[in-house]
Amino acid sequence: MAEIRFVVVGHHSRRHQAEQLAWSLRAHLLIDEGHHGANWNHRRALEWANEQDCRVVILEDDAIPVSGFTDKAADWLAQFPDDLVSFYLGTGRPPQYQREIAGLLVNADRTQGDYISLSKLIHGVCYSPPRSKLQHIVSKWNNTMAADYAVGEACGGRVIYPCYSLVDHADLPTVERHPDNEPRTERRRAWRLA
Repeated sequence: MAEIRFVVVGHHSRRHQAEQLAWSLRAHLLIDEGHHGANWNHRRALEWANEQDCRVVILEDDAIPVSGFTDKAADWLAQFPDDLVSFYLGTGRPPQYQREIAGLLVNADRTQGDYISLSKLIHGVCYSPPRSKLQHIVSKWNNTMAADYAVGEACGGRVIYPCYSLVDHADLPTVERHPDNEPRTERRRAWRLA
């Protein structure tokens, strides 16, 4: 099995849970000690990932990995070495994608598929960019976008979402100041868990 490394991006107000998650995965930890925001911290994670000689999985401090997460993630990354893979597919946010996701999941069930693909990364909870595109992602980074959209936009191509997510989302009050200033009141949990 190919080596995989993990990096956790966290906010100082969630330091304890970020440290616990990083410890559980033997992950590198990047804490935002100020209020720089998710875009800034995800870019730091991608820059760190670009310095590694293996595939990297990036997790936010409110990700809740399923049992056997590392082995399951390794299997998916071996299957999709050249794709951006998201290990979280969530309900509620962003609302404009929920109907499409529901239809894609029904279709995957009908055809016995185990993943869906979208043209965007719509969650930053847990994802892994392909090694071959990391330099491009860092160089094309848009620091005005939400972190998940910035990753997907810079990476380009499809995003693979396993039908059964490998992490859930703790759905805590947001620490991010979102550019749209919209409150995050929808339930933010995985559609399905592995």
